[in-house]
Amino acid sequence: MISVDEARTRILAGLAATGAETVALAQGFGRVLAEPVRARLNQPPADVSAMDGFTLRAADAVAGARLRVIGTAPAGHPFAGVVGPGEAVQLFTGSFVPPGADTVLMQENAAFADGVVTVNEGCAVGRFIRRAGQDFAVGDVLIPAGKRLSARDVGLAAAGNTPWLRVHRRPKVAILATGDEISLPGEAIGPGGIVSANTHALAAFVLACGGEPVVLPIAGDDLAAIAAGADAARGAELLVTTGGVSVGAHDLVQAGLEARGFVLDFWKIAMRPGKPLMFGGLGGMPILGLPGNPVSALVGAVLFLRPAIERLSGLPGEPPVLEMARLGVALGANDRRDDYLRATLAHDGADWVATPFAVQDSAMLRTLARADALIHRPAGQGALAAGAAVEVIRLRDL
Repeated sequence: MISVDEARTRILAGLAATGAETVALAQGFGRVLAEPVRARLNQPPADVSAMDGFTLRAADAVAGARLRVIGTAPAGHPFAGVVGPGEAVQLFTGSFVPPGADTVLMQENAAFADGVVTVNEGCAVGRFIRRAGQDFAVGDVLIPAGKRLSARDVGLAAAGNTPWLRVHRRPKVAILATGDEISLPGEAIGPGGIVSANTHALAAFVLACGGEPVVLPIAGDDLAAIAAGADAARGAELLVTTGGVSVGAHDLVQAGLEARGFVLDFWKIAMRPGKPLMFGGLGGMPILGLPGNPVSALVGAVLFLRPAIERLSGLPGEPPVLEMARLGVALGANDRRDDYLRATLAHDGADWVATPFAVQDSAMLRTLARADALIHRPAGQGALAAGAAVEVIRLRDL
């Protein structure tokens, strides 16, 4: 068995980002930039007012001064003239500050009647003026390449007058569930059969990670069917199989793939759940073989599939973020495998308290659906008392 960290390193080593494509800005959320976004204009494009009020010369902004208002400048309608001594222009938030003026008197500090504004409180040069290019200037890098775009990033790109984006293609992830006993939800369930939760759960997980799932027909416990599934996955950036990777007489995935030239990199990881996990390649297509038990499959997805999709998407492919919490119950010593325990999280003062479910059977998907986090216990960790510090991986995407 190899460690979780070594397995992740070996999976990521051969993965490269997909090529670039151009998408409209409105489709940019969640995509990873292949090229930086640069400003195509200055923001603001000119000196603008940060307040509703009057723009004038600071030399005239003396308490008690009365100034002639020579025009108005609503946002989008700049004043065409020049502000001279003893003059002011009424403007509003976002209005361009006209030549000659160098400060803004907000309307709360002024009295306006019959074309004359009275200064109630003086204001210094530059007061309430947003200078041209204060936020960014033409050519500035607004968002670097390799960034997954948030709603804030999309807004920034829009402000920079960017209508199109160069982003990495969403990696296609083919999903092949195997086993004579499984059927898809809603299909007839044969004698001794079960419904496959993995197909839909992994497809949803791939979407959440920014990939494009390609769901293949279920392959029975038959070498030819598994080989045909591999054929159908051609063109995907990654093939994920579920089931058939253990040591039973009907665990045929590796043999079925070998018929098409599959080369094994590793099999079996020192972790629980998810020990019988396989990784290798077939004609340049990486293949990640997850266990058939749904909890094992999804824990494997958190630890390995997400980083793989991120690497393919143009991101580094970091391991899951580990946060600290206090243990809600005592736990005995761990063995030679890393443990990932489904747990709830509750806030207690300044701390989060992680309480594992009493039963951790890897076929029990309901506890995973109810879990807030996985408690990570390193191999060989001794017994822990309630209240001890533990590492947790939050399960927001699940």
